[in-house]
Amino acid sequence: MGKWAAFPYPGEFDLDAGEVACRWARLHAGDAEPLPQDPAVLQAWTLFHRGEFQRAAEAGLQAGSAGTVAAIKATCIHATYLEKKEKAQLDLFLDAAQRAQTLALHEPANAAAWYLHGYALGRYSQGISVARALAQGLGGTVKESLERAIKLQPRHAEAHTALGAFHAEVIDKVGALIGGMTYGAKRETGLKLYQEALRLHPHSIIGLIEYANGLVMLEGDARLPEATALYERAAAAQPMDAAERLNVALALAELQE
Repeated sequence: MGKWAAFPYPGEFDLDAGEVACRWARLHAGDAEPLPQDPAVLQAWTLFHRGEFQRAAEAGLQAGSAGTVAAIKATCIHATYLEKKEKAQLDLFLDAAQRAQTLALHEPANAAAWYLHGYALGRYSQGISVARALAQGLGGTVKESLERAIKLQPRHAEAHTALGAFHAEVIDKVGALIGGMTYGAKRETGLKLYQEALRLHPHSIIGLIEYANGLVMLEGDARLPEATALYERAAAAQPMDAAERLNVALALAELQE
């Protein structure tokens, strides 16, 4: 892999493996990932939480299937927030989706693998345009993978958020009638998924942001004041790691527009 862009807030999360282990429950409240027993896997996650995403990806890929989860998540976060070139971003999402699919097929009970497959493919779909992705048949794959992740791990808040976003994006792009009949997207289901995600992880910064976006897509501009309040909560949150710091920056940027 070529050299990735550096985390723009160096030194803010100078965590070691011991500190990551102590904070694990809070750091992974969103994905319900178990604390690694393998030091190599814990080190990959430590690099992830520090914002050293490329090193996290490289270390994770060398640490077996549990490490691959950290590697895929690092790839997705880097691609979402730090990769500026569209083709490179799309390539990273496809690579992440393919690795996650391989892991999911090898370990069908691995909720993280199914979630990351759906998440990476969902981000790829947003990158090429949701309408085009739906025409290519990707919508059903995204939905199925995220639903499977939730079935395997009902406390996976991030999977609830991502599946809520699927319902919102589809309805926003093709309308409630076609979205429901063709893709199984429903307004009520989307809203419930966002709400359940925040119930599971009330401090989720990305959960607040995605819920704000979803409210407007699903219910229109009448929900803008509530969406703005959610963005304000996200912008005022105290990030616990590099990924959350990038989410806070996103919320601040949106509020300034």
